[in-house]
Amino acid sequence: MDTPPRLAVDRLLDDPETRIIVCCGAGGVGKTTTAAALGVRAAGRGRKAVVLTIDPARRLAQSMGIDSLDNTPRKVATVGAGDGELHAMMLDMKRTFDEIVEAHADGERARAILANPFYQSLSAGFAGTQEYMAMEKLGQLRARDDWDLIIVDTPPSRSALDFLDAPKRLGSFLDGKFIRVLMAPAKVGGRAGMKFLNVGMSMMTGTLSKLMGASLLKDVQTFVAAMDTMFGGFRTRADATFRLLQAPGTAFLVVAAPEPDALREAAYFVERLAAERMPLAGLVLNRVHGSGADQLSAERALAAAENLEEGGIVDQESGKAGLRDSGAEPTEPAEPTETARTANPPETGSPGTEGDTAVVDRITAGLLRLHAERMQVIAREQRTRDRFTSLHPEVAVAEVAALPGDVHDLAGLRAIGERLAAGVPAGA
Repeated sequence: MDTPPRLAVDRLLDDPETRIIVCCGAGGVGKTTTAAALGVRAAGRGRKAVVLTIDPARRLAQSMGIDSLDNTPRKVATVGAGDGELHAMMLDMKRTFDEIVEAHADGERARAILANPFYQSLSAGFAGTQEYMAMEKLGQLRARDDWDLIIVDTPPSRSALDFLDAPKRLGSFLDGKFIRVLMAPAKVGGRAGMKFLNVGMSMMTGTLSKLMGASLLKDVQTFVAAMDTMFGGFRTRADATFRLLQAPGTAFLVVAAPEPDALREAAYFVERLAAERMPLAGLVLNRVHGSGADQLSAERALAAAENLEEGGIVDQESGKAGLRDSGAEPTEPAEPTETARTANPPETGSPGTEGDTAVVDRITAGLLRLHAERMQVIAREQRTRDRFTSLHPEVAVAEVAALPGDVHDLAGLRAIGERLAAGVPAGA
């Protein structure tokens, strides 16, 4: 199997033309840690970076030494020497939606929208709202031009790319027949509008009232009427952000683990990004296992362990077995003299006793079996990587060694950044 090209992480971070890095991938593969480590390393190399996380798990703030993250970028105090800076924030989709309303509607209309029950439900958790608001927040950050690098940590699983569909879904929603029906009274205006609705749409609204409830239908109609003048702005901004993601200066990093499910998801991301003409920088393969003793195969390690556990039936050259092979009779050891006993008193548990040898053999056999398991994991991961590489040989890869625990501080993020830059796992 050909070796895939190596992902040059430092070159990507140092390039002043790189303005946006989007980390996407399946859940539980280390996207948040990767995004944070990239931000720390970029700041340490002189970039002014901001990390936007959309992950509901709030590990990013803890690892950066910040009490909490919210919808406003917060500066990370110590990221190393140099002129770089690091800021971090977590998407609050309801607050982002509120900010859009407040910025693009007059005071009275904004208050009416914010108080509308349907709007409150929509902004707090309606399907697709989070992805659309991620597009909005990314566009806001880029428009402010306060940072020369924006790193986006996306939601887990395939929903990580749902924000690519946000403009299309929004357009379909706004152009749909349902919305046109609800907008009709507002466009006609006042009592004439209500008369138009009651006379021309009575059957439809009667059905909708039964399905949704009269109160909810009224809330939706009020919301649509108040938002009518803002819909075009939503579509325009979303389309602009979509084009920004396709433009030079944006780089997508697909994050995965060397496991079949995670790499299948990674293959989906790679293919989807290509279909959308999004610039893919490469694959970050986290939690890769390696060994500094890979010259000892799993098979040889298991054979050696079995030899120790079964009493040395293989390659035994000493002891009673050796005497039997020579045909000689074993002789009883001479009784030690009093002087010898005084000079060399017996020590409980001292090396060389039969009991200690058995203990050492058991420990050694256990370590050999652990090594064999590690080598089997390494072989399995390699086969999985080879399958991905055979499908996408053009994708550059950076491998990061598996760690014994989670990263909880800036020192750990710096260490991850160093491994990302090296591109190969330690000990591999």
